[in-house]
Amino acid sequence: MQNYLRINRSSYFLISAFFLVLFLIGYIWWPLVEDYFAYVDWQGPWWLYLDWLLIGIFLVMSLLIMIGANLRQDVQVVLIGLVGGLAIESWGTQTNLWTYYTLERPPLWIIPAWPIASLAIDRITRLLNNYFPHQIPRLYRWSFLAVLGAFFILMVEFIAPTFDKPLTWVSTLIVLITILTTRDYRFSLICFIAGSGLGYFLELWGTTRECWVYYTHQAPPIFAVFAHGIAALIFWRSLIFFQISTWQVILGKLSNFSHSS
Repeated sequence: MQNYLRINRSSYFLISAFFLVLFLIGYIWWPLVEDYFAYVDWQGPWWLYLDWLLIGIFLVMSLLIMIGANLRQDVQVVLIGLVGGLAIESWGTQTNLWTYYTLERPPLWIIPAWPIASLAIDRITRLLNNYFPHQIPRLYRWSFLAVLGAFFILMVEFIAPTFDKPLTWVSTLIVLITILTTRDYRFSLICFIAGSGLGYFLELWGTTRECWVYYTHQAPPIFAVFAHGIAALIFWRSLIFFQISTWQVILGKLSNFSHSS
């Protein structure tokens, strides 16, 4: 089983880091943890009060981040997830597209969830990649354009009340550039599907527990679900750009070194 899931030494390092992050979040924001467990009747059937959806998401994501772990690659995914998550949460909370129950804009305790979700989506994408055939590139192209085109229309409609905010125009431009400059339609579509799939359960938990509330009060709004898909696609494209830029810097330094020698 361990070999089948490709669990290695890096997997145990990642899951240990994951638990360490959870411990730190619980320690630093302990009042929030106390408020959460205050709803549990520990004198009665306490198991009926547990959040089984949250527990299920936690267990699945814990297993996913352990599959085929590669620290060199995963560190880059984590960094992009942190930066991207902070940017997204800042945009959404500053424009009041969504609001957290703590009224923070954004709450720092939610930011670590983004790199963890990014790692989980990376694993789902790579697993799905084995089941999508390569022989139908034209179908992937038109499917990608149709799906992402429909998403962009949905996005414009959802965020329209915030078009007077510069952050909304920047976010819209990033999404549009990502869609129009995509060339690997197959993998991009898989990435979008993976992000949206995990995003559904994350949004279902967050909105039904009123951890965060969208201005439409939907639980969850369909835009929010697919927004995780476009975020996953943007993060993946950023990773590719980062890797190419890094190699160019390395090659440039090696070239300068060889000429000076």
